Amino acid sequence: MSNRKQFGIWMNKNKATVVGRENADTGNFIILAHVTGEHTSGNSSEKNEHNQEKTLQAKFFKEIASHMQNADVVHVTGIGEAQEQFNHFLADTAQFKNTKTSDSTSEEMSDEKLVEFFTENFG
Repeated sequence: MSNRKQFGIWMNKNKATVVGRENADTGNFIILAHVTGEHTSGNSSEKNEHNQEKTLQAKFFKEIASHMQNADVVHVTGIGEAQEQFNHFLADTAQFKNTKTSDSTSEEMSDEKLVEFFTENFG
């Protein structure tokens, strides 16, 4: 998988850490960004709250994706359903239509452990 733009993400529904190579397709993996999603404020209507959640989730996903220009391979790990939803978002986004995605489940890790995790997984 060398010479491909590889990115890794650890995420849950409110925060994400984006990992990528220091020099595009070569070099060591480094932390590229920490992204924090906004929380919904209490709404009087369940429908309005659901719509606000979807809007904030899309904004959160777009912010994460903005750190992965020309991605060839993306592996998303984390807890909950966030990684699966993010992979669906990528599949539905023209910029990532040819990006190979995969996901797994893992507990939150320190930045150093996360870099190790993706270095081992991408080889």
